[in-house]
Amino acid sequence: MDAADLRVFEAVARLGGMNRAASELNTVQSNVTARIRALEDELGVRLFNRTTRGVAMTEAGRRLLPYAERIARLLADARRAVEDDGTACGALAIGSLESTAGIRLPRLLATYADAYPDVDLVLSPGTTCELIERVLNHELDGAFVCGPVSHPDLDEEVVFREELVLVTARPVRRLADVLEQRHLKIIILRFGCSYRQRLEDVLTRRGVVGVRRLEFGTIDGLLGAVSAGVGVTLMPRSLVAARAQAGQLTIHALPADEAEVDTVFIRPREAFVSSALDAFLSCMRIDNEKAAAE
Repeated sequence: MDAADLRVFEAVARLGGMNRAASELNTVQSNVTARIRALEDELGVRLFNRTTRGVAMTEAGRRLLPYAERIARLLADARRAVEDDGTACGALAIGSLESTAGIRLPRLLATYADAYPDVDLVLSPGTTCELIERVLNHELDGAFVCGPVSHPDLDEEVVFREELVLVTARPVRRLADVLEQRHLKIIILRFGCSYRQRLEDVLTRRGVVGVRRLEFGTIDGLLGAVSAGVGVTLMPRSLVAARAQAGQLTIHALPADEAEVDTVFIRPREAFVSSALDAFLSCMRIDNEKAAAE
């Protein structure tokens, strides 16, 4: 068994068929089939069950797959390490919560883009759950998410500390007036939003249970619904302060143990750190120090 065998195995497992794997690997189906049979003979187990629709992994194949994927990533990292001459250039994929991207990152991104013009930086928004999964799948080099994460395959670094506040429509002056509503609605982002469970916990502690949920795909849509009096939400103060000052919303402070939350930057543990990512981390830390001093 060698890396080439595992590469063929991983392609067949991921694509679900010998033909599709052969096409991706730029070879013929007979070669793929022969490599899989040779690997099965060497290991003494069947890795795939053949069907009229393709192949399905056996339990042994499922046990082998994580190791094949890990070796494939290690080989890809080895190639990237050899090709990286210390110059920050090429592609860099970073994920972020929408709230963080809108409030905390503009200055950092502007500084980075100006200092490293040869880097093709792509910023992808998402919920904490979505971004964690994409980092674990190595689709993103790193991401800003709601912490703590505490995953064995991820390194995390605290970057920002946010104050969460309850947000209601402008006419509401007493939070109790909202919480006593018979058909209270909570306005939240789609499933996987890190503030969703926090909001439900805050309400539960105040005896509010069984609330109805309205999900929105964007923060603008969510805050528009809150402003119209549809319901209540939970957001970082930094994100809604300007709207509150403009008279569009009302902010309700929470005790520190409910309000404080860390935004952390996560990246795959033990993965190769490109010069582009290393430069981004340096800019992030410097920007964080400046923000703390202001």
